[in-house]
Amino acid sequence: MSRINTTHVGSLPRTQKVVDFIFARERNEKYDPAAFDAAMTEAVSETVRRQVAAGVGIVSDGETSKISYATYVKDRYTGFDGDSPRNAPADLKLFPGFLERLAREGGTPKYARPMCVGEVRSKGQGELQKDIANLRAAMSAHGAERGFMNAASPGVISLFLQNAHYPTRDAYLAALADVMKEEYETIVAAGLDLQLDCPDLALSRHMLFTDLSDDDFVKVAASHVEALNHALRDIPEDKVRIHICWGNYEGPHVCDIPMAKMFDTLMSAKARYVLFESSNPRHGHEWTVFRDRRRDIPADKVLVPGVVDTTTNFVEHPELVAERLRRFVDIVGADRVIAGSDCGFGTFAGFGAVDPDIAYAKLAALSEGAALIS
Repeated sequence: MSRINTTHVGSLPRTQKVVDFIFARERNEKYDPAAFDAAMTEAVSETVRRQVAAGVGIVSDGETSKISYATYVKDRYTGFDGDSPRNAPADLKLFPGFLERLAREGGTPKYARPMCVGEVRSKGQGELQKDIANLRAAMSAHGAERGFMNAASPGVISLFLQNAHYPTRDAYLAALADVMKEEYETIVAAGLDLQLDCPDLALSRHMLFTDLSDDDFVKVAASHVEALNHALRDIPEDKVRIHICWGNYEGPHVCDIPMAKMFDTLMSAKARYVLFESSNPRHGHEWTVFRDRRRDIPADKVLVPGVVDTTTNFVEHPELVAERLRRFVDIVGADRVIAGSDCGFGTFAGFGAVDPDIAYAKLAALSEGAALIS
């Protein structure tokens, strides 16, 4: 059996130095741009070093310079200002005592989510080019042969930075697809895999579209994938990864739409690598969806199940990781499975449920588990 490769969803814990710089920029406070850039370069190098040491085969920059995986676009594109409505996930609303506890204990991140109030246009690729240069340099320094970089999908941007400018939701999605196309192509042109973060295909069901039926939501999600595929039209499919999730938070998740209802939508994306949660206790059983519909998985798709959780500080035993991976190996074969994480470990700067050192211990367990069945 060929060795099963390893990766993760993208974000990793940031150092306090990095967080302080990011929030200085976020709050429009004075800071030294040269010192900011130097801190990001240093932090990305250390992040890649730790991934390599943990046995991760396909590394990222940890999304080090970004405030979050979606709202970073406000810093790189025009048209955003003010604040978007905050709406707690429907499952947390069902348990108000728990929701209150999260808020009281600082369990919800605080950062700007501006509205789209004008035409969305690129401010240039300068910030992206810095991220790419930092990742490429770190990969070279630490012997990582393959890397990926995250980018927000049109759908997830529309989820967190809501529309108050374009005449319709579809028009907003189309504009976002057009403007994000260059970012996607720049990442691939740099020799990196492109990962599109798409929690809008699941999370937004119980955040923004609670008034719809599941079937009507699937139609909305399909329009998101259509916009995404349009933006990807000039990129080879084998350079693209897509990640779907139900929200990277500890909570009841009783309102999550089932994978069975999102399967066709997910498979229709122009992405060879499909990343999804399978350690989340609310979705751990859904490997059976892939088993029962194996004939509907396109022959070129590679499954990247999350075999370590990103919301608790338990470090999974490598045998458990191997057990989770075997289920998918039995469905599509070892050459079409990569070991991944459920979500990121640093979804928002300065906020994360998992201790930084434990996050890397989890990645090491992931790699050890993959080795057990290779």
